[in-house]
Amino acid sequence: MKTFISIFFTVVFFSSCKTNLVYINATNPAPVTISKNSKNAGIITRTTPSEENKVLNTIHQARSGETLKLIQESSAECVRGLNDALTQNKRFDIIKPLNGVELKTPVTGTFPSQLSWTEVETICKDHGVDILFVLEVFDSELKVIPLTPPPTKINSVLDVINTATQAQVNIVTTIKTGWRIYDPKNKYILDEYPMVENLTITASAANIVNTTEAMLGRKEAIKQSANHMGHVYADRIIPYYIKLTRDYYVKGSSNLKIATRKARTGNWDGAGELWLEDTKSSKRKLAGRACYNMAILNEINGDLDVAISWAQKAYENYNNKLALDYVTRLRNRKQKIERLDYQLGN
Repeated sequence: MKTFISIFFTVVFFSSCKTNLVYINATNPAPVTISKNSKNAGIITRTTPSEENKVLNTIHQARSGETLKLIQESSAECVRGLNDALTQNKRFDIIKPLNGVELKTPVTGTFPSQLSWTEVETICKDHGVDILFVLEVFDSELKVIPLTPPPTKINSVLDVINTATQAQVNIVTTIKTGWRIYDPKNKYILDEYPMVENLTITASAANIVNTTEAMLGRKEAIKQSANHMGHVYADRIIPYYIKLTRDYYVKGSSNLKIATRKARTGNWDGAGELWLEDTKSSKRKLAGRACYNMAILNEINGDLDVAISWAQKAYENYNNKLALDYVTRLRNRKQKIERLDYQLGN
């Protein structure tokens, strides 16, 4: 369980309160849990529109300022971003962008129905990978917001340029991506996750050259954003740091006051010795506070089972109000530690 806790803390003192605040740096498990037995990963795109809805996709591309080339290049950048992030993280032994496998989507901009498990198993077997990251959605939607009148209905990229010659505008591009992670061994979709990012470019008024340059710069910005979104998606499978806040009692006896000074200097074991003495007090409120503080100490030291035991005692035996909520928090943390250990292969 020590893997979950970074033994570092900051104490914030409020002299008018009966408790002090301690911050504990900890590690949370990744949002997506992948079996530690999955050592090799493949990455593939499925964003090229198919021929079956050619008219619909063509209209969509004209309105959004997209081209098939832009979709393909941006999708490749998104895959590159994910590949780079996973390589840096070293979660997998092998990461393979499967550029030679051609998958298509029926309609641009929406999640298609999932791939068949037969197809996923075949791809994974042919390329020696255990799981498959599939970029299922890539789309960029164009919106023009005039900063000065007149407003104009926008139907195409040409309308953008014409509008910008009449008024200064913001060219806003909403980029959408969507990933799925397929686990063929367990026939399970580990994750299905959409992402959105906005880009804004301001075009100068009454200057068609400036506006055209802005549109060209938009295409490069889309590809850069796609790469960034690939990097960000990798965070879905990477544990991350959080800061937990805990209150501990500082008033009620001379021992609690002295223990507070010890805690402020980082001498938590010394504070614990005094709290342990007060757990034996005949004063029920004091004993309950001391038991609660012992739970805090054991959480800091990474022993959640003992921490839970002390917190239960504080509530069950002494009706300490903070302890009941703390028991729930500790149990939730214990579950997260178990999940984190599974992800890390501990």
